[in-house]
Amino acid sequence: MRSLAAQRCNNHASREAVARCPGCQRFFCRECISDHEGRVICATCLAAMTVVPAKRDSDRLGGITGLFGTMAAILLVWVVFYLFGAVLSAIPTSFHDGTIWNSTRSEKP
Repeated sequence: MRSLAAQRCNNHASREAVARCPGCQRFFCRECISDHEGRVICATCLAAMTVVPAKRDSDRLGGITGLFGTMAAILLVWVVFYLFGAVLSAIPTSFHDGTIWNSTRSEKP
């Protein structure tokens, strides 16, 4: 095995290699390597490490579940306000007119 000083960059044959990528085991010059999480790594290996995995069907179901949850919450709020309105409408008209307060004042000694 040749020493690092005798190696040439995998991308630039005229440049001296300064590091060996731990992922692909190839040699690279200063411009072709990056420091990532304390490791010196080539751009190709870095791109392979940071690829976002494709969405799975369970992720899609999460969106549908969220939609149904939102609709259930809106329905619950509507039912609460409907029942609150029903309770208010069940209160006798005399209470709304203020006559209930007049009748309680007249009953005091």
